[in-house]
Amino acid sequence: MENPKVKRVLMSVTDKTGIVEFARALSEEFGAQIISTGGTARVIAEAGVPVTPIDDVTKFPEMMDGRVKTLYPLVHGGLLAKRDNADHMAQAAEHGIEMIDMVVVNLYAFEKTVADGADFATCIENIDIGGPSMLRSAAKNHESVAVVTDPATYDDILAEMRANDGATTLATRRALALEVFRTTGAYDTAISAWLASQLDGADQFPEKMNIQLTKQQDLRYGENPHQAAAFYRRSTATEHSVARAEQLNGKPLSYNNLLDTDACWAIVREFDAPGVVILKHQNPCGSAEGDTIAEAFDRAFACDPKSAFGGIIAANRTVSAEMVEHINENKLFVVVLIAPDFEPAALELLKDKPNLRVLATGGIDPVGAEPEFRTIDGGVLVQDVDAVAEDPATFTVPTKRKPTEAEMDDLLFAWKVVKGVKSNAILVAKDHAGIGMGPGQPNRVDSCEIACKRAGEACKGAVAASDAFFPFRDNIDALASHGITAIIQPGGSIRDEESIEACDEHGIAMVFTGHRHFRH
Repeated sequence: MENPKVKRVLMSVTDKTGIVEFARALSEEFGAQIISTGGTARVIAEAGVPVTPIDDVTKFPEMMDGRVKTLYPLVHGGLLAKRDNADHMAQAAEHGIEMIDMVVVNLYAFEKTVADGADFATCIENIDIGGPSMLRSAAKNHESVAVVTDPATYDDILAEMRANDGATTLATRRALALEVFRTTGAYDTAISAWLASQLDGADQFPEKMNIQLTKQQDLRYGENPHQAAAFYRRSTATEHSVARAEQLNGKPLSYNNLLDTDACWAIVREFDAPGVVILKHQNPCGSAEGDTIAEAFDRAFACDPKSAFGGIIAANRTVSAEMVEHINENKLFVVVLIAPDFEPAALELLKDKPNLRVLATGGIDPVGAEPEFRTIDGGVLVQDVDAVAEDPATFTVPTKRKPTEAEMDDLLFAWKVVKGVKSNAILVAKDHAGIGMGPGQPNRVDSCEIACKRAGEACKGAVAASDAFFPFRDNIDALASHGITAIIQPGGSIRDEESIEACDEHGIAMVFTGHRHFRH
């Protein structure tokens, strides 16, 4: 079948960018008849381009506040008829159906309507029905019909028509059809996600879950240079998420940059006081709170200056020029710096670092506002985001010695940080700073030893947090040998009594939270 020339075009667009110029070129250069609806027809006509109102085709007025205007056989017959099928063409002739060679449609801005905070009724009215129907009809019959959804493609389509005597190629029509089904699929996903959010008692994990992803950028590579990769954003991403952060400086983010930045941000956003976390390879090598964000950085950097080199830094307050000056004074190479905002003077200082990626989130979302998705071979795991939501008033202290007020403050700080350490996880803390970390070991004793070794002499008089219970007392003995004075852990082991006895022998106070914080 030859590529059909574009003789008849149906236009109905919400985004009217470039529509007049496109319609004029189709009309003047190729002699195409332009058929259009409502506001699109008015814009085209006012520009002096000949246009046929849809009413003249269907012989019915647009009705029901525009809800019904293109849902008619004279429209969809002209889109769906197979041009090489004699029966189809005979039936079209019998019923006065003329062929439509191109559809130019983009949909009601439903997602923007929701994002703008419109009420329920307004959101419902912005669910497009005729648009997706026309797109799907035209895309199904793409052997004969070109279907255009994106104003950015207008010039390329005109160029192809000029090179092909007023026709589009099958390869282009097939690519445009693919884009249609991606577009309508994403549109339906956005509607279903919004409607689910409006229903009281909607199933948190429904039988079918649709996820809409929009590409933000192609990445140079994935975890390793031989792996291709791209970064997509979920349509439901919260306002202050990493995925919506504004990049203010630096080179494009890499796959590993994004993973580590997300892990770092997940920890620091739970701090109440001004806080900074420095992270390398998914583990927080530095973490601290301070009276100011600059002081918090100084204390986080002091936790492990060697590991901080080439790390990710996250702050939960506006980054000050003083903090950036302290980064510079320490000659610290930083890959990513993320925070809610930056002082203008801080940004000026950061401009001298073209390789440093600077991200502003604009704020901090409530933890757990979005579910967490992780892929496995052939599937996706979905869960609530892990957050330290436990009320300290529900904690129990099974040991003879109770933690001092200062120890309890440090235990609560360590409990927030240890959930960001890979399991099996131990974090040693002192004065609201994570001075030693033992991440990801196959047994918890090794994690204890590594954490205490990293803390060094400062381990004496410090506290420790464990992301899960201690299966044996040897963990307690290891921590006690390095001078740990208080421990926080979930409890729940069948050998809890052994751990309690060990703590009592060593004069250690131990707190049970009742919740574990594995991070695999």
